Amino acid sequence: MSATLFSFLFAITILTLTPGFDTALVLRTAIAQGWQRACATALGVTLGCLMWGVAVGLGLGALLMASEIAYNTLKWIGAAWLLWLGIKLLFKPRLDPLVMAEQPARSQGYLACFSRGLMGNLLNPKVGVFYVTFLPQFIPAGASVALWCSLMALAHMVLGLVWNAVLIGGSHYFAGHLRKPRVLKVMDRLTGCVFIGFAAKLAVSRR
Repeated sequence: MSATLFSFLFAITILTLTPGFDTALVLRTAIAQGWQRACATALGVTLGCLMWGVAVGLGLGALLMASEIAYNTLKWIGAAWLLWLGIKLLFKPRLDPLVMAEQPARSQGYLACFSRGLMGNLLNPKVGVFYVTFLPQFIPAGASVALWCSLMALAHMVLGLVWNAVLIGGSHYFAGHLRKPRVLKVMDRLTGCVFIGFAAKLAVSRR
C-alpha cells in the first residue's frame, strides 16, 4: 500500500510540475491582474481536476473512452474555448495597467478568473482520459473505485494549489516590471499564441 501511494505521489508531482496551459494561464493572470485573481484562477484549475477525478470514479470518464462522439464533441468545444481566449489576447492585449484597473469589475472579477481556470480543465477531454487510464493503476484490489479516484484527485488538487502558490509568489517579484504597458502588450500576445497552440494541439489529439 505504501509503495503504491509513493508511486502515485511521485507520478502526480511530476505531472503537476510539467508546464502546460494551466501554468501559462495562472502566470499570465498573476502578472497582469495580481496574485489574488491568480489564486482564483488556480483554484478553478485545480477544482477542475478534482471534478474530473470524481467523474472518473463514478464511471462518467469511461464514456470518453467508449464513445468517440462524446470525446470529439468535448474536444472541439475545449479547442474552441482555448482558441477564443488566445485570439482575444492576441488581438486585444491590455495596453495600460491603469486602464485595466478602470475596467468594470465584472470583466476583471474573481469569478471570471475562477471560471477561466475551471472551464479550461473541464473542457479538456484529455484530462478525463488521462484519469481513466492513470488512476486505476493505484487503486488497491477490492477498494472503492469512486472513493479512491476522488481521494487521488483531491491529492492532485492539493499539490496543484501548492505549486501554483509557488508560481504566483515567484511572479510577484517581477510583476512590477512586467506590468509596464509595452511589456504587458507583448506578454499578452505571446500568451495568446501559446493558447492558440494548445487549442491546435487539443484539436488534433486522439484518445
